[in-house]
Amino acid sequence: MSQAPHRPPEALSEADLDRLQALLDALPAPLEPLDVSMVDGYLCGVLLQPEPVPLAAWLPPLLDTEGRPTPARVNDDLLALLRRRHKELNVAIAGRQWFDPWIFELDETDDPSETVLPWVAGFAHALDAHPALMKLPEEPMLEPLAALYLHLDPDDLEDADALLEEIESLEPPADLEEAVE
Repeated sequence: MSQAPHRPPEALSEADLDRLQALLDALPAPLEPLDVSMVDGYLCGVLLQPEPVPLAAWLPPLLDTEGRPTPARVNDDLLALLRRRHKELNVAIAGRQWFDPWIFELDETDDPSETVLPWVAGFAHALDAHPALMKLPEEPMLEPLAALYLHLDPDDLEDADALLEEIESLEPPADLEEAVE
């Protein structure tokens, strides 16, 4: 008997994204959860760690940027949607496949960096919350991190001289498509 071929997880729909944002917004004060674009960048940062990060470790910084204790019971729908996106991204990253990041175009006049900033901020938040990736040798990570951190305010990059130098060597993205890529 042969095994069924591995199916990638179903991508979250626009309705799923709206539901996820509503569930995040419904978390009780004083929690300050990430928005869905930041969630996407954050999950990518979690998945790129050298060792798998368990749900119990990656969920709290996602539900509250300030690290306050999470509620004893988290909505099952919220967890299911987060796990589904985590799995979708994990399959894409492990298979070195393209995925559509959750980037939401603000308006046509906005700077491309401004549009991708929430995603990049979520990614940076993951590296702050889970620093193992940043403890790896700097050289192979310098160029990819510079391509991402190019969208952040240079004043927010403390003690990152080599990274800032690499960022200076890059051309800013000409349009949103280039910024997303």
